[in-house]
Amino acid sequence: MGDVSESLSFFAALFKVQENSTLGMWLLYLTIVVLCIIVFKLGFAKKLPIAKSMIIYLFLILGCTILTFFAVFLPIAEGLVVAALILIIYKVRLHQSKKIEGKEY
Repeated sequence: MGDVSESLSFFAALFKVQENSTLGMWLLYLTIVVLCIIVFKLGFAKKLPIAKSMIIYLFLILGCTILTFFAVFLPIAEGLVVAALILIIYKVRLHQSKKIEGKEY
């Protein structure tokens, strides 16, 4: 059998999940929650009443618990970083094109 640390994902290895599992898993969980919220806000969020938003974020946070266990060996957090970067680039380009359209008229 190989060393477990060789098969960890980047963020799991960064947070040293194999050495300090409690702190490492909490840091991985918080990273995934923050990245999921960013991706959700950039790509999918609509203006909703506060109660409905709270319910959505509650389920989002609960779903991140499952993603955290997968993220130890699979590149879940890394994929969320890529998705966030793509959505940020999209929003910036969209904002720039709207600003240019506004100047033309």
